[in-house]
Formats: sequence, structure tokens, C-alpha cells
Amino acid sequence: MSHGPVHGTWEPAPAARWEDAFLAGNGRHGALVFGDPEDDRVIVTHHTLVRPNNTPADTAPPRLAAALPALQDALLAGDATAAERFTDDRPLRWVRPFHPAFQTRVRRLAGTPARPVRRSVDFTTGVVSGVCGERRGEVFVSRADDVLVQYVSAPGPAVEIDLDHRLPGVPAGLGTGRGAAAAAGRETVLTLRARYPDSPHGYTGLTLVLADAGRTTLTASGVRITGARHLLLLTRVRRDEGGGTTVVDREAEALRALAGTAASPPDLPALYAGLLARHTALHGPAYGRVTLDLGADATERALPGSALLGRPDSAALLERLFAAGRYHLLSSSGLLPPRLTGLWTGDWNTAWSGAFTTDANLNLQTASAVAADLPEVTEAHKALIEGQLADWRDNAREVFGARGIVAPAHTDGASGHSYHFSREYPLHLWTAGADWLLVPLLAHEEASGRRDPSVSAILAELAAFYEDFLTRTGPDGRIVIVPSYSPENRPHGGSWGAVDATMDIAAARHALRAAADRAPTPDAARLRALADRLPPYRVNDDGALAEWARPGLGDRYDHRHLSHLYPVWPLDEINPHDTPDLARAAHRALELRGSENDSAHGHLHHGLVAARLGDAARTGDALARVLTGDYFHDSLMSAHYPGRDVYNADAAHTLPALLIEALVQSTPDRLVLLPAPPARCPRGRLTGVRTRFGARLDLAWSPGEYRAVLRPDRDAKVELRSPAGATRLVLRAGEERVVSS
Repeated sequence: MSHGPVHGTWEPAPAARWEDAFLAGNGRHGALVFGDPEDDRVIVTHHTLVRPNNTPADTAPPRLAAALPALQDALLAGDATAAERFTDDRPLRWVRPFHPAFQTRVRRLAGTPARPVRRSVDFTTGVVSGVCGERRGEVFVSRADDVLVQYVSAPGPAVEIDLDHRLPGVPAGLGTGRGAAAAAGRETVLTLRARYPDSPHGYTGLTLVLADAGRTTLTASGVRITGARHLLLLTRVRRDEGGGTTVVDREAEALRALAGTAASPPDLPALYAGLLARHTALHGPAYGRVTLDLGADATERALPGSALLGRPDSAALLERLFAAGRYHLLSSSGLLPPRLTGLWTGDWNTAWSGAFTTDANLNLQTASAVAADLPEVTEAHKALIEGQLADWRDNAREVFGARGIVAPAHTDGASGHSYHFSREYPLHLWTAGADWLLVPLLAHEEASGRRDPSVSAILAELAAFYEDFLTRTGPDGRIVIVPSYSPENRPHGGSWGAVDATMDIAAARHALRAAADRAPTPDAARLRALADRLPPYRVNDDGALAEWARPGLGDRYDHRHLSHLYPVWPLDEINPHDTPDLARAAHRALELRGSENDSAHGHLHHGLVAARLGDAARTGDALARVLTGDYFHDSLMSAHYPGRDVYNADAAHTLPALLIEALVQSTPDRLVLLPAPPARCPRGRLTGVRTRFGARLDLAWSPGEYRAVLRPDRDAKVELRSPAGATRLVLRAGEERVVSS
């Protein structure tokens, strides 16, 4: 009998589609595991694998700064379409697309067909297993050693192993070369080198194959092994910028050193156990910091994931999706944070280049990083930012003639230049991106109680941009933000590039005040004065917070993005406690917002805003739309559209954030318990939540009751808001505090 949530999922058959393959990753390498003992395939990915598709000249930011004053004059004079001409006339350039590397294949050549199969993934260890009779295959991607580990017990009388690049969408002109070289004892090194079409660049994959018995024979494409008791495969892939055979030699030697066995035959079970122990020492504690128990039925908890997905009202489904979301988010975060597809794809033709979209998608996926106590995600997020700052400075200088930084709305993870834009999507005009990307880093500082000097330096650069850019004023002396863009919408009475988008106002105000809090006194006063001159938000004739504060620009409500509700979530500038009138206007804007094309990110963004506004019914409705819309594959990775259309991590990674926001919210001086619990969560226990005032929190609730245990690591005075009312809490470092109804 199950006595708690199941920290994993399983299926009674191999994956027939790569989208259903179980996932593993260490934030650098990723693995998609099919679990078929007859043809055991593992697709290998790596965050750095992006295909060249443009020349350097195509990917520079447009040099438009000299024309900016004329654009501003035109927009302020009432030329609503002026921004459509603010371009260097280049065609739309997509960022470099993310793609898979190859698949390792272990094919049985003889023996009884291996059926039935049970495949599973253990979220606590990151191990994907496939069991069929005596045969057992296990795969994990080591956080400690940065290697994909594949271990097979009782593989069968004979198997062939090779590296196969033939995956869906692979370009016809991809140049490949495969090799196999016998090493000492029963070791074989398999290599696959690939060159992109019309490019000197490519990537190199290596697999060290070890067998502990039997005979090893090289074949034309790999290696044949007969009579082995166990097999161990260690795989890495490296992006190759034209470096000859040195990559192969270096990585082959590194894999041999990692295997570290001179025994003949090698003790593969012991070697595997050592590799796994080093990995789980890092992965296990990170995954286990936060858990959700909704008291689900034990019989439902025992079901395979595909069966649970057919029960959208099941508490067991919510438990498992919460667990899977944290597992996948952790597994895809390391070198970089998660892409649109996390760290995984089985197809070279990934939608939207499988890149990072920073005007909603990445921001939503990483929304739980602080509260769900995954600093690994925040560190990866920071790595993306710091790796692109030089390019962000180019964007500010070339497009706006300003100091400081401007983040792109779309990036492949390497280049941070703003070059993905068009008339309908003038993403090069968007200035709020850097602030949104910095929000998780600031929240992490609040939770830890320690300021990061590098974050302060980035904030100072962002403030410098606003000082140079915010130079236009209206008749009332207030700043006018021009040009201004609200992703990815346009106003009635205007065009895509407009004036005073609410999101731009909120981002500028937030960034300037955050920078002022860290600046020397004279600089702080100047930055706060600039922030105070920004325009106020506008409430339109429908009583809703307007998407553009500029009078005359009307709202288009049926849209997937909720950019104008940025001051509600994630900023918490507008909230029911401090700004009730604006909170009501924001709630009205949420009521009027349509779902347009039913993008998963739109539904969950809607739910996050509803939770901040204390609307449990609307929060629950957003959650229900995702649970009933067939958004999840058997892997429990999600899709962008209903009907499992377009593999995409938005729903999978954001769902834990929505559930936490519905149950616990915190700021540096406030704790809100049960602000918007969905009706499908009448009782449960959420443990380990990290608050922004430096305490970890366990919450148990049932109809009419709650009990919260706070464990502060520093002194704090906070306002408590709960179903029982409002009160003040004085917390002392190291002293447990219990509050209950």
C-alpha cells in the first residue's frame, strides 16, 4: 500500500514515440529513454547543441539608434504605425535551433523476445529503468561526473551496440563519421563525429562500452558482444568548433579514467554503484527538499502515468505532476536553465527553435525555483544572464543609443543579441526583459538574506539604460516610454510598437527602485526620482487595468499573453492587501482575458495571476484547463497546445509553481497562507517551501483548518495573512514557530 505520494512514474510498455520516452538529465546532458529491451534506444542531447543557421552579420542587433529620435517624435505625434518602419529591413531571423545529438542503441541479436516490459523513472535518484524478466536496463545522467550512464544486466546471448544519428528531421547534408576502437580488456570506444551542412562546426559523441564477460568483436558500425553478464556504457557529447581529433582523444581518455578499472573482468556492478552514489548525493537532496501530499487514493497512486492522465480529477495525478515537474525542472537546469523543450528533443525540427523565450515561457518555467527550493535552477538562470551581458550591452547601444543592457526576447542560449524580430513581432523594441529575468535572482537574495554583488552590478547597468532611454516627457512632466511594446499583443488604435505599455512601466519602476536600494545616496535619490516620474497605471472604461497606460490605446482581450499583469505577478506591486483598487482593476482585466489559442503557458500564467489576487475559483479553472486538455505525454513532459501538440516544457515546469502560489505566498515582510486553494485540493501537506523572509515552511490543511510550521534561519517580522485573518509574526532564527487555525 502506498503511504505517500509516488516519487516517480511507470508504464507497462516501451515508448513508441520519443515524446513518451522517460527523461533524465543533469542540466548539461539529457537522455530520452525508450525502454525497449529488443532495441534499447537512448537519445542523447546537450544544452550547447544548436545548429548554425545565420552568418554573424545576420545575428547582430540592428543599428537603429540614429533613427530612434525620429521614431519617438512620430509616435508622440500620433503616427500609430511608425514603429513598423523602425527596422533595418532584414527578414525574420530565427535563433539557432536546438537539436538532438544521436541515440545509443543496444540491440538483441538472439534469445527469447523480451516481453512484457515495465519501464519506470525514479524522481528521487534520476534513474530510468526498464525491466523484462532477468534483463534490467538503467540510465541516469550524472550530476557529479557529467556523463550519461547506461547499465544493462543480463543483456541476452548477443547484442550489437552503436551510435545512430538517424533521428527525425536530421538534415540530409549532415556529415557524419563513426568509429570503433578496442581498448584494453573488454573496453571499446565508439565515436560519432558530425558536421553541420555548409559549416565547419559540429559535435562529437563518444561512448565507452565495458563488458564483464564474453567476447567483444568490432563491426562496421559499432561492436558485437556475446556472453556478457553486464554491460556499462558511458557517453558524452561535445560541441566541436572545428578541433580535429583532439576532442575524441581527450574525451576517450577522460571516460577511461572515470571507469577507472584495471580488473579483468571488471566489476561492473560495483563501478555502476559508485557512479550512481556520487550522482544521487547531489540529485537526491535537491529533489527531496519540497514535497506535496494531497492524500490521494493508494490504488490511484499505483497506476501508470498514462492511466492517471485519464483521471484529471485525481489527487494522485496532481501529486505526480507536481513531483514530475520539479524533477524535470531540476534535471534540465545546470549549464543553462530549461529551454522551451527543457533539455530534451528527439527531432531536429524543434518548434520555435527549442530556444529560450524570455517574454513569458522561461519566466514561467523557473517561477517555482525559489519557493520550491531549487537554487540549482536559479544558478543556471544566472549563468544564462551572465553569459550574455556583453550582447545585451550591444542591444542597448545599437538599438537605443544607450548605456546599460537590454535583454532579447528570444535566444539560443549563446548569443544574447536581439535579432529575432519582425513587423508583427517587434521584439527588438521590448525593454522589460532584463528586469523580468532578474526577478528570480532578487527573490533568491531575499530568501537567502545575502546580496550578490554581481546581481547589484547587473541592476546598476539596467538602471543606466533607463536613465539614457527615459528622456521623453509629456505635458504633465511625467516620463513617456516610447517606443513601448507589450508582448506579444497590439492595441486597438495603435500598432505593435506603441507608447507606455503597462509592462514596460512596471519593469522600469521596479528596476530603478531595486537599483536605488543598492546605490550610493546621491545615485539612489536620482534613480528614485526617475522612477517616481513614470506614468501611473490606467484603468479603462471596462474597469480593467489597461495594457497600455496611454489614453486612446484600447485593449485586445483575446490573447495568450498577460504582459500587463506583470505588476501583479511576479512583482507583487499590485496586490489585494496594499493596493485593493488596482487589484480589483487587475482582476477585471483577468476576467476579460481570453485564452486565444489555448497555449499552456497562457492558462498557467492566468492561474498564477489569479492566485496572487486571491481568486481560488479562477486559479482552479486554469489548473483544470491544463489537466483536462490532454497536454501531457506519457513521459509527463507536456505540450504547448491541447491534444499533445508540440512538445514543450511550459506546463510541466510551471504547474508546481501554480500549486505553491495557490497555497503559500511570501514577500520579505508578508506570509499569505491558502490564498487561493483550488477546490480539487481540499486537504494536503506541502513541506519544505522556502519563503522570501528566510524561513522554511511546512503547511498542512483540511476544510476549515490549517497548521503551518516555520523554521526561520534569521530574525524576521512579517505580516501573516490567512483564512483566520491578519496578524503579526515575530520570528527568531533557529526557533520553530507554529501557527494554526
